[in-house]
Amino acid sequence: MVGQNAGQVTAPEQPQKEVWTIERCLRWSTGYLERHGEERPRLAAEWLICAAAHRKRIDLYLNFDQPLSEAELAAVRNGLKRRAAGEPLQYITGETSFRQLDVLCEPGVLIPRPETELLVDFVLEYLDHAVLTGGSSVARRERVELPWNAEVAQAREQELAALAAKAQSDDEATEAEEDAADGVATPDEAAPADTTAGEGDFEASDPEPVAPPVAHVLEVGCGTGCISLSLAAERPGAVRCVATDIEPRAVALAHRNRERAGLAGDAVDIREGDLVSPVHAEEYGAFDVLVSNPPYVPTKVVDTLPREVAAFEPHLALDGGADGLDIFRRLLDVAPALLKPGALFAVELFETATEPAAELCRAAGFTDVRVASDMTGRPRFVLAHCA
Repeated sequence: MVGQNAGQVTAPEQPQKEVWTIERCLRWSTGYLERHGEERPRLAAEWLICAAAHRKRIDLYLNFDQPLSEAELAAVRNGLKRRAAGEPLQYITGETSFRQLDVLCEPGVLIPRPETELLVDFVLEYLDHAVLTGGSSVARRERVELPWNAEVAQAREQELAALAAKAQSDDEATEAEEDAADGVATPDEAAPADTTAGEGDFEASDPEPVAPPVAHVLEVGCGTGCISLSLAAERPGAVRCVATDIEPRAVALAHRNRERAGLAGDAVDIREGDLVSPVHAEEYGAFDVLVSNPPYVPTKVVDTLPREVAAFEPHLALDGGADGLDIFRRLLDVAPALLKPGALFAVELFETATEPAAELCRAAGFTDVRVASDMTGRPRFVLAHCA
């Protein structure tokens, strides 16, 4: 009977759970993604495991033998399924790198591209050369002659002369004291010098310090905020941005990215609204740069984009109309009213649209219009200066 033999019954052994180390998971995940057509399966597998285990890539290789938890394995499996279905890796991991920043990404907001990093370079080059350091440039703002500029050198020379005279006087006073101790009269005792300053004399002083220049940038269609955040982060205190977007999810994400970057609201002021509608009336004519990576893919090209773009990224941020210039034209119309004379208008565009866009800029009276290429040599950017 069961009761009689209960003390002698041995429970069956539980099957031993498989141990999935980081190395094993990485090998299996790489093979899985390769079978599903991933172009860089090893790299994608690394990022998925990093996101699931909350580790950096270097940590994977330093901890190859460490087992992954059930929760981590479940997160890896979910990520692999999403990636095999074509979803962008940046949406799955929730972040991407952009210049010096780690930028949060999420569905509904366009993923930052490496090409756009060059757009930031062009803006910084202009600001450094023409606004922040006052280098020579056709777009450079005229130097303001302050009232004391012409007198500074003279005042400093007089101050140095006064210091030298004082030093000589101190030496003579020391000698006089030594002579007096010996009972010898000095010429100064016989004929004291008049130390009263004349009416024409003035006390030399340094001018009031001048605040360093601050550049004001307007970004239209900010998405994750990567452009404005990079400008403000790479020129701390010297660049202030207003960043707009019509998509509430983009505005919310840009706020989170600003917090993540440790930037204040006055460094990057993020506003919701269509194109320039959030710009305040008093801000018109006050911007040194208008920069944008607008929707620029021609409508007929959108559906031919890779599936992970066409099926997952927001068409509102991709489709630029028949020729890709719908939003560009609207920006071009308002740019002269927003920008200072000589200011930079910098836009990223589809490769077939850059030359037509450049011609539109010239026709609108912009100067020094040029087309710049991306890292693959394709024409990608239009740069122009407000007349």
